Amino acid sequence: MEATSLVLNELAKRSLVNHAGKTALHVDGASYTYKELHLAANRTAQAFKGYGVGHQSRVGLLLPNCYEYVVSEAAIYLAGATKIALNSMVSKNDVNYILADAEVELLIVHEFYLPVVEQLRSRLPKLHTIIVVGTKNTKKELVSWEDFQAAGSDEELTVKTSSSDFSFILYTGGTTGKPKGVVHTYETTSLTFTSIIIEANIQSDEKILVTTPLPHAAGLYTWAGLIRGAEIFIEDKFEVETVLRYIEKNRITYLSLVPTILYRLLDSLEGRQIDVSSIRTIQYGTAPITAERLKQGLEVFGQVFLQIYGLTETQSAATWLKKEFHSAEAEYSHLLKSCGRSTIFSQVKVVDETGEEVASGDEGEVVVKAFTNMAGYLNQPEKTAETLKDGWLHTGDVGKMDEQGFLYLLDRAKDMMISGGMNVYSSEVENVIQEHPDVAQAAVIGVPDADWGEAVTAFVTAKNGSLDIDEVMAICKAQLSKYKSPKTIHLVDALPLTSYGKIDKKKLREPYWELADRRI
Repeated sequence: MEATSLVLNELAKRSLVNHAGKTALHVDGASYTYKELHLAANRTAQAFKGYGVGHQSRVGLLLPNCYEYVVSEAAIYLAGATKIALNSMVSKNDVNYILADAEVELLIVHEFYLPVVEQLRSRLPKLHTIIVVGTKNTKKELVSWEDFQAAGSDEELTVKTSSSDFSFILYTGGTTGKPKGVVHTYETTSLTFTSIIIEANIQSDEKILVTTPLPHAAGLYTWAGLIRGAEIFIEDKFEVETVLRYIEKNRITYLSLVPTILYRLLDSLEGRQIDVSSIRTIQYGTAPITAERLKQGLEVFGQVFLQIYGLTETQSAATWLKKEFHSAEAEYSHLLKSCGRSTIFSQVKVVDETGEEVASGDEGEVVVKAFTNMAGYLNQPEKTAETLKDGWLHTGDVGKMDEQGFLYLLDRAKDMMISGGMNVYSSEVENVIQEHPDVAQAAVIGVPDADWGEAVTAFVTAKNGSLDIDEVMAICKAQLSKYKSPKTIHLVDALPLTSYGKIDKKKLREPYWELADRRI
C-alpha cells in the first residue's frame, strides 16, 4: 500500500474549497472570494494543459504583486507544475540566466518587462509560450492573458503528484557570480506553510497586509494565510501612507516586514495619532531590532513582534524569537541579540570545522536540519554536497548558542551581505566593477546601515592612478539588480592583503564594525 504524504496541490485545493464563501484577496482595487480564486486558478491550470504544460513543467512568473500572480501560482500548484518566479529587481542578465538554467517552458510576464524578455527569447529554446499580462494587443507570437484564460475550461482538474515533485525553484546569489537555483518540493512547501501557521499563530480571521515581492518570503506568508482562511491585502510596493491607511481602514492584524521598512513605518508614526491597535503580529527577519527601535515599537504597537532566522535554502524559518521575548524589560535585554530558538520542524546546532557540535557559548558554523530544507541546488550536485551533509544544511553563518537553546548570529563565513532583506554576494558585484577598463582591483563589503541593515560598499584601485567613479557606478546600475548596486564606491591607493596575498576584507570591514558586538 502506498504511503500517503502531504502534497501541495491537494493542500491548496482544500483551502480554496473549504473557505469558498470568504474573501481571499484584496488586490489591484478589487476583491475576490476563495471560490472566485479557485475557479480562476482551475481555469488557468486547464489552460496550461492546452499549451503543453503539465506535471512538473517549468512555469516562469515575471510579474509585480498582482491578482494574476496569485492566480498563476495557485494554478501551477493545481497543475502539479514547478514555479520559477522572478521579481522586478532582477537584472536582464539574471533573467536570461534563470530562464535558461531552469529550462522554463511557459512564461507569464507583465507588459512592463516584456521588452527584456523579447530581447532574450532567441537564447531560450525551451521557452515555447509567453503569456502577457496588462495588454490585449500582443504580437502574433505572444498570447494575451485574456486569450489564455479563454483557452481554459471550468472542468475540475485532477493531477496526481508526489511529495518529491518540485514545487518551486527560487534563485539566490552565488559566490561565482551566477545565481543558484534552490529546489523545494511539494511536501516541504506544504510543511513550510504549516510551520508558519503554527509558529506565527496565524488565525482564520487574520487580515494580512503584503507589500514586499511575492516571489520571496511575502509569498510564503500569503499562502500560509490562504491555507488558514485569512484575508490577504496585497500592494505592489511599500508606501508608508498607504500602509497606515490600510491599518486604520481595514483593521490589518498581521504585517510581515524587513527591518528597513519597519524603521520607516516607526519614523512616520512619530508624533501622529493613528489607530494601529488592530495589529496583533509584526513578523520581521534578516536583522534584529535595536533596543532603541524596539522600545519605540513596543510603545506604538505593543508586544507584537516576531523575529525569524532562515535562508532561501531552509524555505521556512529555522528559528523564531517569539513575542514574549520581545520586551524592554532588563531580564530580556540579552535575548534581543538572539534570533530565537528552533521551530517544531527544525533542529539547529553550532559546529566546528569537523562538524562536531561545540559547547554552549562557543562560536562555530550554524547548521540546520529541518523538514523544510531544500532538496538541493538545481544542476549543481557539487554545491549541494558542500551545503547538505548528512541531512544538515550548512548555512555559512557564524553563531553561538546559549544553554537555553537561543541562537546568536555573529558573522558570515560566506562572502555575502544582506541589504534591505536581499542577499548580495560580493563576487557578483566585483565581477561587474572590474569590467571597467581603468579598474585594477575591486573589493565589496557590507557596512552597517541604519536603514538597509548593510549597505553594499565597494573599494577600488585604478590601473593608472585615475578613475571616473561615476562611470563605474553607471556600469553597476546597468548590469546589476538595483539592490546589488553599491551605495558607495571608494577609490583607494591600495587594498589591504592577507599573508597569503588575498584581499583582506576583514581589515576593510573593521573600521565600520569595530563598535559592533556582531558582524551580521
